Amino acid sequence: MSETSAARTLRAGPGRVLVAVYAVFALAATARGGFQLATKFHEAPLAYTLSLIAGVIYLVAAIGLARAGRTSRLVALVSCTIEAVGVLVVGAASVFWPAVFPDDTVWSNFGSGYLFIPLVLPALGLWWILRVHRMDRD
Repeated sequence: MSETSAARTLRAGPGRVLVAVYAVFALAATARGGFQLATKFHEAPLAYTLSLIAGVIYLVAAIGLARAGRTSRLVALVSCTIEAVGVLVVGAASVFWPAVFPDDTVWSNFGSGYLFIPLVLPALGLWWILRVHRMDRD
């Protein structure tokens, strides 16, 4: 499969849906985290900063999934991996040490406030990227 067709495959079909969901989460998490940091920083700075960071990671993943090329695929792979680690670590920390997070982040309780989409999204993103990468090698 050529570089061009692999890039098109990454952002076609289910890839388009992933890009759209990542873009919505990027907007939601960045807006929420930015607003909370600007208006209530003193209440839960860690939680609000993590929400903003999650939004930036979602944005990078969306761009990586939407753009063509091997580098963009690598960017998407790395950002989805960071996202997966983040939601697992923050999710576990918020369950076992709730005092650390006096207010929810996007990743708190494994994304329960967002219907667990933050828990499922990186798995789907990684699966899609690796699927297209396998197709590229064949």
